[in-house]
Amino acid sequence: MLQVLGLLFWLLVVPFCIGLLPGCRMDGDKKTPGFLLLAGYFVMWAAFEVVALPCVIFLRQGGFAVLSMVFMILAIALAAVGAVSALRRRGRYGLCIGLPIGGMPWPERIEWLLFLALLAFQLYRAAAYTSFDGDDAYYVVESLLAQRTGMMYRFLPYTGGSTALDTRHALAVFPMWIAFVGAKSHIHTTILSHFVLPFVLIPLSYLVYYEIGRLLFRLPSGKTAGEDVRADQRAGRAAKGKDAAGEEIFRRENLPIFMILMAMFQIFGNVSIYTNETFFLTRIWQGKAVAGSLVIPAVLWMVLWIYGETSPKHNTADRKHNAADQERSAAGGESDGADKKHRTADGRRGGNAGMWLLFVCINMTAAVCSSMAAFLICMLMGLAALCVAFVRRNPWVILQMGLVCIPNAVYMLVYVLLRK
Repeated sequence: MLQVLGLLFWLLVVPFCIGLLPGCRMDGDKKTPGFLLLAGYFVMWAAFEVVALPCVIFLRQGGFAVLSMVFMILAIALAAVGAVSALRRRGRYGLCIGLPIGGMPWPERIEWLLFLALLAFQLYRAAAYTSFDGDDAYYVVESLLAQRTGMMYRFLPYTGGSTALDTRHALAVFPMWIAFVGAKSHIHTTILSHFVLPFVLIPLSYLVYYEIGRLLFRLPSGKTAGEDVRADQRAGRAAKGKDAAGEEIFRRENLPIFMILMAMFQIFGNVSIYTNETFFLTRIWQGKAVAGSLVIPAVLWMVLWIYGETSPKHNTADRKHNAADQERSAAGGESDGADKKHRTADGRRGGNAGMWLLFVCINMTAAVCSSMAAFLICMLMGLAALCVAFVRRNPWVILQMGLVCIPNAVYMLVYVLLRK
C-alpha cells in the first residue's frame, strides 16, 4: 500500500502541482488537467537535470544519495509553490476540462471510447507481454546500481566491475530519475521500468498528440457548441451562432479520429526494430524512446502553439467573435474577450512567461533523455525557426528560438569537454 501511495505521489501529485507553476502564467483555456500534468513532468525533468548533472560529474561516493535528497527537497518545494500560486489565483485560474462530454453527440462519444479501448490494449500489451531488449542490460542495471551502491555511472553494468565516469551515457540522467522514483517508492527498478512506467509514459505521449490535435483542428478548450449558441443568442445573433456552432462541431469531431489514427500507427508501426513505434510500445522506459515518443512531438506542439498560422475561416470567426464582444460591451454586458491583451498577431492567445518556461523545459528534457537528442532538438528548432521566419518575414523568430536552445548548447559544451 505504501508503495502505491509513493508512486501516486511522485508520478501524479508532484508533477501535477509543479505544472501549476507555468499554468498560473498562462491563459485559462490552456489549463486542462492533462496539460498541467504534461507541463509538470517537463518542468520536473528539467529541474532534475539541473540537480543531477553536478552530482554525476563531481561526486563519486554517495552521489546518488545527495542527488535524491536535493531533488526531493526541490521537487516538493516546486510543487508547494505551484499549489500555493493556484490557491492564491483560484478566483481567476480557470481550470477547464479538455473533453466536454455534456454537449458531445453519440457518434463522437463512440469514437472516444474506441480510442480509449486502443489505448487500454496498448497498455495491457506493454505491461503483460514485456519484450526482451538488450539495452535493458545497461539502462535498467544502471538505475539498479545507483540504488544499491550509491554511485552513478561508475560501474560497468555488463560485468559489475568499477570504471571511470562513463562520459558517453553519464549526462543522459533519465535512468537516475527512474532510480530516484524507485528508491522513494521502494520498488525495484526492473519492476518500475517494465510494468509501472508504461502506464505513465504512454498516456503522456498521447496527451501530447491530443494537444497537437487541438491546435490542428482548432478545438475550443472547454467550450461546447451549445455554449456558443447560447452566447450568440444572448447577443441577438442566433442564426449566425448556429452556423458557428455547426463549424465547431465539425472541427471537434476530427479530434477523436486523429487520436484513433495515431493509436493505429503505434500498433502497426513495428515494421523494424528501429522504428519509433517499436520503441514506444516495447521500451518506453528508456531515455531515447521518451525522446522520440514524447519530447520531439512536444517540441512540434510548442512550435504549432506559438507560431501556428490560423486558417481563413478561423480568422473570420475571430472577427465575428470580436464584433460580438464589442456589441456585448456596448450593451453593458461582460465581454468574452477580456484577455485580448494576450492575443498574438494571428488572432490566437499566447505569448506569456509560462509558455516560454515550458518550451525551455521541454528542450532541457531532451538532454535528460539522450545526449544525441539534445543535439537533434537544437537542429529541429533551428530548421523550424528558419521556416517560421521565412513564412512570417520576421527574423526575430530565430533569436527567440535560439534563446530557448541556450540550456542545450551549454549541455553540449559540457558533453564535449567531458569526452575530451
